[in-house]
Amino acid sequence: MKTDRHIAHEELTGAQVLLETAAGRGVSVCFANPGTTEMPLVTALDRTPGLRAVLGLHENVCTGAADGYARIARRAALTLLHLGPGLANGLANLHNARRAHSPVVNVVGDHASWHLAFDAPLTSDIAALAGTVGAHHEIDDRASVASVTRRAIDDAHERLGVSTLVVPADLQQLTAQEPPLEESPCAAPRPGVGGEDVEQAAHRLRAAGSRGVLLLGGAGLSRRGQSAAGRIAAATGARLYSETFPARAERGGGLPPIDRLPYFPERAVAALRDAAVVVLAGVSEPVAYFGYEGIPSRLAPQGTVHRLADVAQDVEQALVALAELVGAEDRPTAGAQQPVEPAPGAALTGQTVGAALANWLPENAIVSVEGGTCGYPFYSASAAAVPHTVLTNTGGAIGQGLPAALGAAIAAPERPVIALQSDGSGLYTAQALWTMARESADVVVLIAANHAYNVLRTELARHGSPEPGPQAARLTSLGEPAIDWVSLARGFGVPASDATTVGELCVAFTDALWARGPHLIQMTM
Repeated sequence: MKTDRHIAHEELTGAQVLLETAAGRGVSVCFANPGTTEMPLVTALDRTPGLRAVLGLHENVCTGAADGYARIARRAALTLLHLGPGLANGLANLHNARRAHSPVVNVVGDHASWHLAFDAPLTSDIAALAGTVGAHHEIDDRASVASVTRRAIDDAHERLGVSTLVVPADLQQLTAQEPPLEESPCAAPRPGVGGEDVEQAAHRLRAAGSRGVLLLGGAGLSRRGQSAAGRIAAATGARLYSETFPARAERGGGLPPIDRLPYFPERAVAALRDAAVVVLAGVSEPVAYFGYEGIPSRLAPQGTVHRLADVAQDVEQALVALAELVGAEDRPTAGAQQPVEPAPGAALTGQTVGAALANWLPENAIVSVEGGTCGYPFYSASAAAVPHTVLTNTGGAIGQGLPAALGAAIAAPERPVIALQSDGSGLYTAQALWTMARESADVVVLIAANHAYNVLRTELARHGSPEPGPQAARLTSLGEPAIDWVSLARGFGVPASDATTVGELCVAFTDALWARGPHLIQMTM
């Protein structure tokens, strides 16, 4: 008897060939928010063993989860989106995925090819939307379903970026004229870094001494990459920074205490002011997030930047080679000092939460950080924690933290996941809580509930309004009424509680870790 996977290819629809080709390339998860033009693909998911479908209640949850999944699994997930408006709804987190260099493959159903000429209400320029975040691929006949699908998936892995595959509804439903391609999981080894580039970096760092800076990003923030960077710093006197918003950074467990380059440009300029060389390892030249009069957009002094490796290259191996070339001893570098755990009765602030969580983290946890209230203090304190992984918001489009935590939990179900989340940005994709509940994802959500857009209040002050008027105050406040995250989470099916002191947070956090599944703790500040 034939199984679904072994039906003669003449009997397979385009939708089945697309999904079987994706499964054959190693894709195992599809974060979906489908509509009418994707129903053949939804049907085909039931006939594609090994491809798990996860429903998101908003497309930006699907795209953010695919990003988080890719950062941890280091391979692409699919998203299934409905026409141009569905893709548009997911663009914010696709922007973040592009900046994170995450392989993500969007499958977008289009109108039947014979219906497009009538300009139906949902018709739009899908290719133009897709082009804002990555590559666009389109299936335009029954004979190319498998080959175009494989090209889209391989493109995402080879470029470390977003790839969008558009397939009209009729071509999903009709019998395909091309069989699913043979199974061969996608592997895209990163090109190595030339010896001359390594030698130049070594020469410049030796000459610069304490005025050398090594700026790490991408795979340079692996454990092996950071260990090599620590040895380079010990041998040359160079200072170490990570990019301000790393896609994935290994932390703790004796790694060198590498902090992020400051976010505000004047602080970043001050940190790099005396640099004689800034060596880039897996990161672009640092620029200010926003332009401010009198502050340079380029943060490193002119003429100091030297690129060792870009993000698509084997950054980790380049750092190991650089360590060997500068004569760094192959021994562990000194780790950071454990922060003092705050007293149980201490109020919850960014500093107390950051220090407490750094002390409480379970080994091998994944922490999805979004928001500055607790994110910056935690990241600094976490250098001395047990080994763990941190994900941050790479592109600045808020609403990334909760979906990324969801995707990470699905990519690594054996690892505990913590979402350290500010309340304002959490509201952009609060629907992710429902999917966490449905999928029984092991995510502990810590909401910093200060009921304000504090970063905007800081920016008001930077723009000359330290005491905002009534309308500016209302536009940066989340009060009147204050959002009740405990009720919100319970409404989505996630157990929730409130904490106002470090001691209360400790009890709630410990209980949540032991109970497994999703939990939310509102940290009232």
